[in-house]
Amino acid sequence: MKSQRSKNRKPNELRKTIIKTNYNKYAEGSVLITAGNTKVICTASVDEKVPPFLKGSGKGWITAEYGMLPRSTHERMSREAKKGKQGGRTMEISRLIGRALRASVDLNKLGERQIIVDCDVIQADGGTRCASITGGCVALALALNKLKKKGVIKEASFFRPVCAISCGIKDNRALLDLDYNEDSTAAVDMNFVITSDLNFVEVQGTAEHKPFSFSQLTKMKDLAIKGAKELFAIQNRML
Repeated sequence: MKSQRSKNRKPNELRKTIIKTNYNKYAEGSVLITAGNTKVICTASVDEKVPPFLKGSGKGWITAEYGMLPRSTHERMSREAKKGKQGGRTMEISRLIGRALRASVDLNKLGERQIIVDCDVIQADGGTRCASITGGCVALALALNKLKKKGVIKEASFFRPVCAISCGIKDNRALLDLDYNEDSTAAVDMNFVITSDLNFVEVQGTAEHKPFSFSQLTKMKDLAIKGAKELFAIQNRML
């Protein structure tokens, strides 16, 4: 028997996604992104220097840091700072967000400065890394536009948006935009990072119990493209 999705969503339907811009008055770019019950604050901060490996290159850099607040989940988590180090999952997601956002920017036009995008999960219900990339992209664009208005850069280095969306196989159905209950029980879960020209930056996929077929992969890819088009429309309205 096929289980019903929350909010009676169709298999190809996104959760309600809202992006609120200028959420933080101090950051050069900031948003609150809500995807269903998942909420992430994304802030983009400009730093007028680059990492040592880029010094003297004339190129800029985009990096990201991801974290979950202690009560973003059903039970309180300890802060990673209290443990003295970041967990492997946190580091992996931070690197993923950074790679995704660098795909949207011509680093040669940024000059020797970096933009740090912080993604803080305040409420988690699946898809936090995807929401971080989708919201972080808008925060990054706002920061770049602010640099352009100030005359710090001659043109907005931001040349194509990126977004991310999850898909999965549950009850032998391909589903778009998994919430936590779906993600935790899915036979397959995947994350797609997609550019506005509908190319892929990264694809992550895992089968939990048995391998999945190429046909199933194609179904998830098609759902991801559909969802990405909708997310790009939301991003564009905010910009």
